[in-house]
Amino acid sequence: MKLLRKRDIPEERYTNAFLGYGPEDSHFVIELTYNYGVDKYDIGAGFGHFGIAVEDVAKTVDLVKAKGGVVTREPGPVKGGKTVIAFIEDPDGYKYELLERGPTPEPLCQVMLRVGDLDRSIEFYEKAYGMELLRKRDNPDYKYTIAMLGYGPEDRNAVMELTYNYGVTEYDKGNAYAQIAIGTDDVYRTAEAVKLCGGKVTREPGPLPGISTKITACLDPDGWKTVFVDNIDFLKELE
Repeated sequence: MKLLRKRDIPEERYTNAFLGYGPEDSHFVIELTYNYGVDKYDIGAGFGHFGIAVEDVAKTVDLVKAKGGVVTREPGPVKGGKTVIAFIEDPDGYKYELLERGPTPEPLCQVMLRVGDLDRSIEFYEKAYGMELLRKRDNPDYKYTIAMLGYGPEDRNAVMELTYNYGVTEYDKGNAYAQIAIGTDDVYRTAEAVKLCGGKVTREPGPLPGISTKITACLDPDGWKTVFVDNIDFLKELE
């Protein structure tokens, strides 16, 4: 990844950095946040992993090892499928799944979160967030079902992977994973849609302190947070 920008907010005692494979206005990125004086967080059991598409998983794993990284699953086919994958961890313990694919405009391709009622989550993400159910797969041998949702095909866009483990309806989320952010043309209409679909708005629509960018924040039925950002305001901020 490339460091796209970094900013320090001393009055709120944090610094964040945005990293990714392309500009923020056209690619999915990771926002890393350091809160002054805090050196460890609890990731919890609900967050799954980020997904990164690479052309050669084995070669990437060798590079990770050479750089001192942690490999928690060696390269090999996914359970019940043919796609070659591997799992690695960053220095803070966040998991990343490496997926072997051809060239793609969106290498940072997935966020996997665990949910307690998959059908409920699918309905919410479709109706409140306007996502499309791209595919759904049940794996009874390993007692889980996944649903992939997003705004376009998996091979060209970042998507949500929602996972339901049989019989598990609630997870400890810890305090490390914060949110996903989604661009919208109207934060006010988005907040109303979330409310109508049974979501909880935790920050009413409006500008951020000190800048003109308008946002709204909400929780899905499992308590996972999403921040919606006004597209036009955000592009102006990047300029």
